[in-house]
Amino acid sequence: MSITEVNQTSEEPIAIPSHLDGVAYLYGHPLLNSLSPPLHQTVYNALGLNWTQIPLSSVTGTSETYPPPYTKSPPIEKYLASIKANPKFVGSSVTMPHKVAIMPHLDDLTEHARQAGACNTIFLRDDANGQRQYVGTNTDCDGIREALLQNAPDASRFRGRPALIIGGGGTARTAIYVMRRWLGSSRIYIVNRDADEVATILEEDRRRNPDANGQAPLIPVTDPTEAARLESPAAIVSGIPNYPPKTAEELHSRAIIEAFLGTAADADKQEGVILEMCYHPTPWTEIANLATTSGWKVILGSEALIWQGLEQARLWTGKDIIGTPGLVQQVKDLVAKTIAERAEPKSSL
Repeated sequence: MSITEVNQTSEEPIAIPSHLDGVAYLYGHPLLNSLSPPLHQTVYNALGLNWTQIPLSSVTGTSETYPPPYTKSPPIEKYLASIKANPKFVGSSVTMPHKVAIMPHLDDLTEHARQAGACNTIFLRDDANGQRQYVGTNTDCDGIREALLQNAPDASRFRGRPALIIGGGGTARTAIYVMRRWLGSSRIYIVNRDADEVATILEEDRRRNPDANGQAPLIPVTDPTEAARLESPAAIVSGIPNYPPKTAEELHSRAIIEAFLGTAADADKQEGVILEMCYHPTPWTEIANLATTSGWKVILGSEALIWQGLEQARLWTGKDIIGTPGLVQQVKDLVAKTIAERAEPKSSL
């Protein structure tokens, strides 16, 4: 007999093999190219767990249609009913567009989720009465932190230096929290094509931290000339898609970014690092190429993916993932191999 879960936007159920001991979910869309299921399967196999992660979405369209196939996730209410009805549920990844909307529906939130303003992970916890709680956290914080700290030539250079955020979405909010809590940034510049998105980030930050408490201030930068004369950031996190700038706002933002990157002749910029969070379909984005040319060290977003996934696995399994011999390297090898394969040009034959 199989346990069934409503896995699609329709009422059609999908069977979950009854031989599994644990089921994790991946909730959001689009999911067709997500590295999360193979990453977690690598962990489960290494730990000897009879678990799997299942994308909770349906595929719309075929390879013959336009637009091409994409995935659509069920409404939050249906999703929560599904996981709560499954006795084998162990945890869930939550991706766009649900990272913010899911938060009011959970039993509790960690400080990571509150400060980042988004939830990318649900894990189980018993309350004082032994009742199961569905708790939201944000392991993207762990991912961005470890990607920066473990790959920078000298992580101590972050402290007391400015940082730069490119973008205005969930990645920007998470990076702000990381830069304040773990990097010790002196101030945080923000560059984004949409002034309203920046204003929203600033207002949310004022509500979340009304007293500031000596935290690094957020400074929107809207002029390339200003960017060129500001103290160079020691760390940059870019969280925008890899599309060539076309609109006036996009072109203006790109000019500001280029001013911040400077040139290889700028000695203080050469020791900076940039974490390029966009790694699909190829990790070498236009911004990554610009940064490399200007002498910056580029850290691929797949590094953040790895470390956030390992923290998810720790929360779900209760195991010392990092301390398991060879496991981190297995995950790194899997991610590197998959990204390399996807970046290869497809034969027309």
